[in-house]
Amino acid sequence: MASLLQLKSRIKAAQNVSKTTKAMQMIAASHLKKAQHAALSGRPYVQKLETLTQNVARKIEDKNIHPYVQDRMDTGKSLIIFLAPDKGLCGGLITNLLKEFIRNVQTEKNSYVVIGKKAEGYVTRLEKNVIAAFHFGTTLPKFAMIFPIMKIIDDYYLSGKVDSVKILGAHFTSIFTQTPKIDTILPIKFNGGEGEKEGEAQTSFEPNPSELLPSLLKHYVEMTLYQHLLESFVSEQAARMISMQNATNNAKDLIEDYKLEYNKTRQAKITSEILDITGTRLQAQ
Repeated sequence: MASLLQLKSRIKAAQNVSKTTKAMQMIAASHLKKAQHAALSGRPYVQKLETLTQNVARKIEDKNIHPYVQDRMDTGKSLIIFLAPDKGLCGGLITNLLKEFIRNVQTEKNSYVVIGKKAEGYVTRLEKNVIAAFHFGTTLPKFAMIFPIMKIIDDYYLSGKVDSVKILGAHFTSIFTQTPKIDTILPIKFNGGEGEKEGEAQTSFEPNPSELLPSLLKHYVEMTLYQHLLESFVSEQAARMISMQNATNNAKDLIEDYKLEYNKTRQAKITSEILDITGTRLQAQ
């Protein structure tokens, strides 16, 4: 049985842990509200941009007008953009991302752009072809963050070094659910049939669709990449908030158990001392 001094030390340590995890929970909660608003607000814009780009592409007879939409021979060489947090303490989020990486995109032919320290260390230890590594950051991602990544994408994809570009990151479903997801962002494959939808025939474009499409495609890829950054960030904050909330609750339960054991030990010690005093007096009489 632990001594009273040991139990007091354990109670104090558990209280310190509880204060730390509570503070981290509050910080994650404060980041979560803004990040969730940004991620959920960006989804309709990206969807509308995809629809607009698809409508413009339908107006052009030459379907291979831009390399982003051209069909390519599948050589198995892909550029993988791996998104992960810079810091841990976010439950099973990082573990799930690494499992998805191992199952689906870990091959010798692939090249990697790693964003986030947690992913960088793991992929580097596997001695993979890491082209570049970036810090994810601890604040809401800025749009300027995508420009060096886009430069690498254009360098590898347009030159034919890879035949596809994929992105692996966490998809925010709810505060309690963040799912690892792999999306192919290049070549662009639009959903839907080839025929015109109702109302498209009356749409006019200025300048003409052939001039408009390249800039639209580039902006679409940029926004898709940025949306994945937002999804990954809000997933990290949600996972950390829930994880720290659980850690705080566990620490409080541990404190209560230690206090109960402390009181029992203290009461037993007092009772033992009373019995010793009583026995000494009886012997003296």
